[in-house]
Amino acid sequence: MKTAQLPPVRVEASVREEIEAVLREGESLSEFVETAAIEAARRRSAQEAFLARGRASLAKARRTGEFYAAEKVLEDMRERLQSRMQALRKGDGTAGTSR
Repeated sequence: MKTAQLPPVRVEASVREEIEAVLREGESLSEFVETAAIEAARRRSAQEAFLARGRASLAKARRTGEFYAAEKVLEDMRERLQSRMQALRKGDGTAGTSR
């Protein structure tokens, strides 16, 4: 049950036409705008959480003095990615998922 409204959004006619051109069958402009707003809010929330984790990690590194070279971290990530890709090519969907 919907209990609140978003404020009206004023856009150029061409923007409205562009949005209406991509609406799915049975989808209203209001539904599209609602979905877009929800997705944007979730994306921003995820970005904020990512930044918070990064700040906490930096604070911990400064506190402990334990830092890692970017090249080493990227190398480890590439190895994990290659391992996972090889497992997927072999048809093993579970291999390489543990840390």
